Amino acid sequence: MKIAIWFIAAVASYLVAGVNPSILLSKLIYKQDIRTVGSKNPGFTNFKRVYGWKFAWLVLLIDVSKAVLPCLVFGLAFRAIGVLDPAEYEVGSMFTGSNFHLGAAFAGIFAMLGHAYPVWYRFRGGKAFLVAATAVWFIDWRVGLICAAIFLVLLFTVQIMSISSMSAGIACPIAVALVPGACAHPVVLICCILAAILLVWRHKPNIIRLVQGKENKFKLFGKTK
Repeated sequence: MKIAIWFIAAVASYLVAGVNPSILLSKLIYKQDIRTVGSKNPGFTNFKRVYGWKFAWLVLLIDVSKAVLPCLVFGLAFRAIGVLDPAEYEVGSMFTGSNFHLGAAFAGIFAMLGHAYPVWYRFRGGKAFLVAATAVWFIDWRVGLICAAIFLVLLFTVQIMSISSMSAGIACPIAVALVPGACAHPVVLICCILAAILLVWRHKPNIIRLVQGKENKFKLFGKTK
């Protein structure tokens, strides 16, 4: 069962996170494919820029939820089974311990892959920042706080979503390595490093636009036609 849970966590997290609310709502409500308008990225930022806040909050909620679900379920599953230490799950809060954090981190990286390369949409997905930003809180709340602070400070000063997202993503494995007790297991740090690499890779078009000086600024209210 300990071996099977790794496979189940990977597949289930990938498939659940592969459901993309930006694509579904753009087609259902606006009769468009979000991948053909704006920056063509099927994520919250492009949806909000193109259509405004009216339904963007729902995209945000679903994107966050599809990270919460696998991280929570498989964090608890790894803890209950005792993947690392069978005795550990008997001590402390049910949301703590190296087993829980390992399960959450492992589910989180596969949730990111599901969002970025969903089998449901011919592997054309979003950048997975919201999934990553949600998953990190299940790994260590202190790391989540650090990444959130970096993201928000940059977003409200530089006002460029891609810079804010990539900076927060790169800060994640650094914080996990430096914050005492945050790295519950080497696999947790590996998952965070892979998440940061994936996040930067998915922002390739944004990096090109940044170099060209053409990257859009993020506006909290309103939309860009």
